[in-house]
Amino acid sequence: MLYREIIPTEDGSATIYIPEWNESYHSKHGAIQEAYHVFIKNGLDLISDRNEVSILEIGFGTGLNSLITLCESIQKNLKINYLGIEKYPVSENEFSILNYPKSLKEFNSEFNFSEDELFQFYNELMKAQWEKEISISPEFNLTKIQADFLEYEFPQNQFDLIYFDAFGARVQPELWTEILFGKLFESLKSGGILTTYSAKGSVRRALISVGFQVEKTPGPPGKREMLVARKEN
Repeated sequence: MLYREIIPTEDGSATIYIPEWNESYHSKHGAIQEAYHVFIKNGLDLISDRNEVSILEIGFGTGLNSLITLCESIQKNLKINYLGIEKYPVSENEFSILNYPKSLKEFNSEFNFSEDELFQFYNELMKAQWEKEISISPEFNLTKIQADFLEYEFPQNQFDLIYFDAFGARVQPELWTEILFGKLFESLKSGGILTTYSAKGSVRRALISVGFQVEKTPGPPGKREMLVARKEN
């Protein structure tokens, strides 16, 4: 496994950095800001008028996206079934020193959760047994699967929303092609959405080629644009 280290980002939250790839799990311009912008504002908020939502995350990673989504589910009283897939899980030594509960509370002073509650949520998410559905709260069910994205057999017509948060195409180009996007297209329900931080032309073309309707939208801090892809009715 490649060497990983914890580094701060510009909004005060931390991320994991891989020096050999010069690649981090989240934007160095702000891990929490990126997660909210890409996956909540341009993902969950677009479909939160539903009573129940099924979410697939490609790259469970540090658990930040799932933690924020859990908080949103409670605040919105929205039932969420969340499936996170990760080939190389973050170790307890790593996630125990990430500062997400503290950073989230500082980032959103109007949060209805205490730092202790956020810490408890995060620990439950990260320590949840793999390959098993776990109820984290009445609103949020989590299943974590350790698997290679390209080898996993995705269920068809299962998900309302996909968080595509794989490492960038520069270091893992095989994850940003028609092969995987085609599987993900089939796994979405009609009207479902795939949201990602990437805005590369090759990614946009690959998404379109498998059937997505793709829109460029303003990106998070440090990125001019990002992509939102829809499986039309």
